Amino acid sequence: MYIQKFSRCGAALFFATLVSGCSVIGLDDSSGRDSECERNRSSCMHEGSYEPGEREYAEQEAKDLNRAASQKLRRRSGW
Repeated sequence: MYIQKFSRCGAALFFATLVSGCSVIGLDDSSGRDSECERNRSSCMHEGSYEPGEREYAEQEAKDLNRAASQKLRRRSGW
């Protein structure tokens, strides 16, 4: 009797955890250019020549954005 009750509670807890984990993934529903870039990466690629210093700035911005995104992912996953 206790084993059956424990199994049901364990299964309910497992599914509740699974559902809550899946809902957390979709919390950040940003709009604008970032979400456009996620759907179509080639639309965010620069074509043409850079002005002096612009390339280094763009590369540094990309590094900063990647670092922020990885930190956000680590916070969400609990690492």
